[in-house]
Amino acid sequence: MSVGGAFTWEVSATWAIAAFATFGVIVRPWNLPEFIWAVAGAALLVAFNLLPWPVALAAAGRGTDVYLFLTGMMLLAEVARKEGLFDWLAAQAVRCSKGSARRLFLIVYVVGIFVTVLLSNDATAVVLTPAVYAATRAAKVEPLPYLFACAFIANAASFVLPISNPANLVIFGKQMPPLADWLHAFVLPSLAAIVTTYVALRLTQRRALDGSVAAIGTIAPLSRAGKLTAIGILMTAGVLLTASAMDRDLGLPTCIAGAAVTVLVLAVGRQSPWPVLRDVSWSVLPLVAGLFVLVEGLNQTGVLPALARTLKQASIAAPQFTSWIAGVVVAVASNLLNNLPMGLIAATTSHAAQVARHVTAAILIGVDLGPNLSVTGSLATILWLIVLRREGERVGAVQFLKLGLVVMPPALLLSLAALALVAP
Repeated sequence: MSVGGAFTWEVSATWAIAAFATFGVIVRPWNLPEFIWAVAGAALLVAFNLLPWPVALAAAGRGTDVYLFLTGMMLLAEVARKEGLFDWLAAQAVRCSKGSARRLFLIVYVVGIFVTVLLSNDATAVVLTPAVYAATRAAKVEPLPYLFACAFIANAASFVLPISNPANLVIFGKQMPPLADWLHAFVLPSLAAIVTTYVALRLTQRRALDGSVAAIGTIAPLSRAGKLTAIGILMTAGVLLTASAMDRDLGLPTCIAGAAVTVLVLAVGRQSPWPVLRDVSWSVLPLVAGLFVLVEGLNQTGVLPALARTLKQASIAAPQFTSWIAGVVVAVASNLLNNLPMGLIAATTSHAAQVARHVTAAILIGVDLGPNLSVTGSLATILWLIVLRREGERVGAVQFLKLGLVVMPPALLLSLAALALVAP
């Protein structure tokens, strides 16, 4: 399908279907799950012969590493939740706060950093958030500041390591840099994002954090299975760091590690696997597959290759300026489209343009950090919002946007500035 300088009906129809599917994923009309809209959009492209089915299957197949990564992470997160690991950690956080709401906020933020870095931002949104909510209820404090900490750190710390956000695998794909190169590029920008986000949150939530924390009662000891889960998570992190250092794909090691830890914990506890398998959010996998197909459909229209040519010319003429513009544009666009489809579009465009690695790094920062502007920016934030609704908490889109306008822009700009300092 070629645009030939003008929009044909095929091009218009493809972009209309992609817009329809993206709208459905973000807004969820009639409360239908996100994956239904992505899969429906992919199916419409094939049904109207806008994308040949072999090409659609090949596009979905390119996400195999991401599917494996998500499967392993979801298994680990669900086992940790069922074994009470995160609830235990949250209770310990309340006790360590020693009656100070500000100290509790800092502890929650630091725990969120480690969970995001080692388990991914989705785990922070889905698993840590309800544990933190339970801890704030026990501590008799206003929960929203601590819940906001979970949401914002899930994105702010999501480019410390390649494993911290599935979007990282999408952006770099087969061009994933070795771990040493990754750390060289992203440690300073990550530090800027984490510290700036914390300062902004502390300033905006200072009144709610003036109170004291109620003493927590007896904390039940962590079960044997819970301890095994904690050890398994740490070992998984070690495996993934090793794989990243060896420049290997991360999906298969993650899946194997997650499955192994799950089997071991269930065997020790003599538990059935069905509760874990039932509660894993498997719908994330067809959601991502559908998005891969939709992006391939857009790629076939010729618009993305045109963007790639523009990006390539700009990166050759002014690489540093291009990295700044790309990072900011992608950050804003991630809130309009959601960062999953935006990440796929950005990855397709940057790979075709063969831009310098620091330009790709700026794009990744935009995809990972930009969603801190709005509740629709990332899958992690959408999942966080769903968790809050289950707990009876309501955070409106305007309320989040007002906070995001204070938190995200300085963190983004300082992260891109830090990247410029380490860029070649």
